[in-house]
Amino acid sequence: MERQSTSRLIESEIVVVGGGYAGLAAALRLHDNAADFLLVEAADRVGGRVLTETRPDGVPLDHGGQWVGPTQTRLLELAARFACPTFPTWEKGSHIEVRHDGTRIPYTGAAPAHGPGIAAYVRITELLDLLARTVDTARPWRTPRFAEWDARTAGDFFRSETNETEALRRLDLAVQGLWCAEADEISLFHVLFYVAAAGGFEQLMETHGCAQDSRFTAGAAAPARAVASLLGDRLRLGERVGSIAYGPEGVRVRTGTSEILARRAIVALPPHAVAALDFTPALPPGRTGWLAHARMGRVAKVHAVYETPFWRVAGLSGVATLYDDGPVGVVFDNSPDAADPYGVLVGFVYGDRLDRFAAQEDTARRAAVLDSLASVVGPRARRPRDYTEKIWTRDPFARGGYEAYLTPGGWSAAGEHGWRAPTGPVHWAGTETASEWNGYIDGAVSSGYRAADEVLTALGAADAEGAGR
Repeated sequence: MERQSTSRLIESEIVVVGGGYAGLAAALRLHDNAADFLLVEAADRVGGRVLTETRPDGVPLDHGGQWVGPTQTRLLELAARFACPTFPTWEKGSHIEVRHDGTRIPYTGAAPAHGPGIAAYVRITELLDLLARTVDTARPWRTPRFAEWDARTAGDFFRSETNETEALRRLDLAVQGLWCAEADEISLFHVLFYVAAAGGFEQLMETHGCAQDSRFTAGAAAPARAVASLLGDRLRLGERVGSIAYGPEGVRVRTGTSEILARRAIVALPPHAVAALDFTPALPPGRTGWLAHARMGRVAKVHAVYETPFWRVAGLSGVATLYDDGPVGVVFDNSPDAADPYGVLVGFVYGDRLDRFAAQEDTARRAAVLDSLASVVGPRARRPRDYTEKIWTRDPFARGGYEAYLTPGGWSAAGEHGWRAPTGPVHWAGTETASEWNGYIDGAVSSGYRAADEVLTALGAADAEGAGR
């Protein structure tokens, strides 16, 4: 591996690439074990696909991942360590379903008790749960019917189970909401793996006691910022990695200004960002094959801020699912904790809807979103005091959100050797590599811990071998 004379040379035992929750968790584990490491992040902030913005009026808005549930223990433990409190997601009052024809249906609970397509939707999602119980989340390729399920899309599976248009609309929105993709884009096996990694379909979809149970008082980036503060000068922001050379002697990581020599590397980046790096030698076929099948979801989050959460007075929760032709698919009350007077509604624009939405001018996008919100809580929604949006496909680092999903054939062709198996001295982290809560912040944290433990074990074994010679 040749050294570039124009770059500053830095030596460290371990280099972590990526300052999202996965890279931060890896760095924290290394810190706690008194290891010598350096963390480099291309952006000018930490958090990755978790992005908390404080608006001019002081309202914190989470543009990326934001929720935590009671079984997401690693994220909760991290938050407790750094005194980052949470509060329950607001869901009191009537939810609203806006059907395809614009009909507005109030309901309480997980879904309307009756309506077009509901019975078939419930039957098929229960079947997903049943099939997901057979998935081996630690060694997915050992799952019975693994190749069969990975060869078809979720959409193909849904259509084999029902021809009810309204049921398929409900299933499509569920896929859009969870993976920011369309049902005909995603591997059925990936859907089943993801359900298994969360502990069931209901865990993914519901609020109380499930994935959307609580939010962070200071925003979901608060624990990330706390870890960054602890790391101090071991964290280097604005250091975009361009290439990684690796071999038996270690790794050489090159950024725009530095060369970092280390014995081991942890790469904690989204799959597309890994694929964009120049590796010497080239990554093995298993790893490149898995990356080639990994696609980032397409999503935008849009926030409208109001003087008060006026919908609560009207007995509405602010929670809605929309099957109409507008851009927004799902709405939540995203207001700050109870002590803050402001009201916030967040809308999610997914998949094909996002493609159409992103092509519009700013004013047209805003008007369309506010029309969607008005269909949920009334015409007052068209007059926010503040409005902001984050189109994740335009983010220069994430290029989509919130996680990558696998297209058909990806798991069966490359999962065993390409999912997270180390490549020599290069170890892989990121929520996409997690066996529990894959795709979530908690999964990112656990993946960072796992990769750090792999590195510590490898270095310990190498040192013991060297001492024994």
